[in-house]
Amino acid sequence: MRLKFNPAVALLCAFAALCLAAGGLLLRHGDAQATALPPDAGPAFAKAEPAPAPAPKAPPAPPRDERFVIKRILPISGPIRYGEWHWDDKDVPAGPIVITVDLDARVLSVFQGGYEIGATAVLLGTTEKPTPLGVFPIKWKKKEHYSSTYDNAPMPYTMRLTDDGVSIHGTKVERGYASHGCVGVPNDFAAKVFAITPVGTKVYITRGKMVGKGDSLI
Repeated sequence: MRLKFNPAVALLCAFAALCLAAGGLLLRHGDAQATALPPDAGPAFAKAEPAPAPAPKAPPAPPRDERFVIKRILPISGPIRYGEWHWDDKDVPAGPIVITVDLDARVLSVFQGGYEIGATAVLLGTTEKPTPLGVFPIKWKKKEHYSSTYDNAPMPYTMRLTDDGVSIHGTKVERGYASHGCVGVPNDFAAKVFAITPVGTKVYITRGKMVGKGDSLI
């Protein structure tokens, strides 16, 4: 049997072929767009990292006790010579007593309420029996004291600092002499210090520590 050509059927087949071809082009175009991003491109929305914990705040510094802030240094010109001492407590208000000893300068200073009222050159210990560094409260006082270790030597106005005998006491302060670890001061100066220092007064023995007006003694 011979088939007859039907124009309507031919037109319908041609339209279907065009639709298939167009669909294929759209699919390939979509694939091209999908692969257009570079291979190392990250996600559109990165995962948020947790914020670091805040650093703990340092505790506030305790307020300074103004009674121990240096308000005056005695106007002494040049180094203090052996046997020399200075004292000026005129018009100085009442306040706690603090004693400092600088082993390098070989000087003892007395402060009352932050005002330096006394300073003197001192005798110190030797290499074999050095004067110790540290903070020492005065343990006890004795106006007329004699050494039980060193030939009953007089130690007037003794202010004992340590259990093994280190003390502040009066003596003749001369170049070329040393103590057995004690802090020796001129007798008249020792009498003044002895009169105003209660038991428990802090004595700060340091080496080369520099302090000035506005610094704290403690």
